[in-house]
Amino acid sequence: MIKVKIGSMSLAFIMIAVLSLLVFSPDAGAAGKTVYIGGTMSLTGPYAEDSAAILAGFEDYIKYVNETKQLAPWLKEKWPADITIELLWRDDELKPPKALSIYEELKAKGILLYRISGSPIALALMDKLKEDNMGATSMASGPYLLKPPKTIFPQYSIYTDEAGAFGEWFLKGWKEKRKPRFAFLTADSPFGRSVETPELKAYLEKIGIEVVGSQYVPMVPTAPPTTQLMWLKQNKIDLTFGCMINPGAQPTIKEAVRLGMGTDKPFKITFGFALPAHLQVFVPAMGELGNGLVVAGGYPSHWPTVSKDDLPGIKFCHELIKKYRSGKTVAHIMYPHGAVEAMIQVEALRLALQKTPLEKLKPIDVLQNGFHKIKNLSTGGITNTPLTFGPNDVEGIDAIRIQQVQKGQIVELGVYPTRHIY
Repeated sequence: MIKVKIGSMSLAFIMIAVLSLLVFSPDAGAAGKTVYIGGTMSLTGPYAEDSAAILAGFEDYIKYVNETKQLAPWLKEKWPADITIELLWRDDELKPPKALSIYEELKAKGILLYRISGSPIALALMDKLKEDNMGATSMASGPYLLKPPKTIFPQYSIYTDEAGAFGEWFLKGWKEKRKPRFAFLTADSPFGRSVETPELKAYLEKIGIEVVGSQYVPMVPTAPPTTQLMWLKQNKIDLTFGCMINPGAQPTIKEAVRLGMGTDKPFKITFGFALPAHLQVFVPAMGELGNGLVVAGGYPSHWPTVSKDDLPGIKFCHELIKKYRSGKTVAHIMYPHGAVEAMIQVEALRLALQKTPLEKLKPIDVLQNGFHKIKNLSTGGITNTPLTFGPNDVEGIDAIRIQQVQKGQIVELGVYPTRHIY
């Protein structure tokens, strides 16, 4: 070999060095073998507690898949051994303008699917996601996702279906000859108002419930909602339902107790909320003050405790926390939700990769050959049923868990079918 000196270093030495980098660099062989999952979280604002737990679930689930190449201990499907998953996310602060700019940023970085952090973000992004053929998982589960079907796939039941299941459960125990009187008691927000639809009102009337009116409570009340609760008393309401987060649900029920309202109080009334008024968060804070409250659509009641009788998905989440959280626990029930959201995104990518190689993969491929092809995806019991999605079926779940606070404990009251009340 003829050596040509360049300064003090020979061309031959440079060639050897370059070849060595190509052979031994860990990134050289992995070029084009990284894929992103994620989207936005709302770590600032009223959903901060839920979002932090979801983020932890995403992080730990990704570590598990990268390490084991399994989707879950109970699933036989394998993740491709030569592809690494990375989490790409930003805090949208539950602000639609910020969420829109983040979406454009992450799309430019090459994300092939997305996640939605709340109803305001879903309403702002759903048409853009559909236009881009971008499939997305979601923390929001409003009926607006289904009429017509968008490209956002929630993993728990639609709020209107949860309200219908609550009404069906209530009627089973109704003894009077008259129709029970119903009112919406819900958050004064896009999330809260999304449950109040003509279709739901018609369904409740059809099954024998009289719909009287509506009352709205701020997402995070700065004062007790006395006026709204007194309206319920004055109108002799028997049952209410709405969408609230715990910072709204807890002060609302505290004030109701003060006013003598509840299933075991002088003024008999049953309060019901949709997920995410998590009883796993509500009960530790409220105890027996919350007796009688019903939540429809919730996750398994036994969290964060560990039991030998736990469902496989709950055991799996405990194992993830133990392995990847250095002994620190995650007490919030939305950790399993985050793990399941990540599982859905990973499964959508895995299915799409069976049809199209990674370097050619586009959002439309992940939507059509991924999300739309998910059939009977088992979450180990975290969701009430396995998940199935399709072009006209974005509500992937078929049953709704009904839970109630009794003697300061969460009691399971049964599972009711989704009625697709959009």
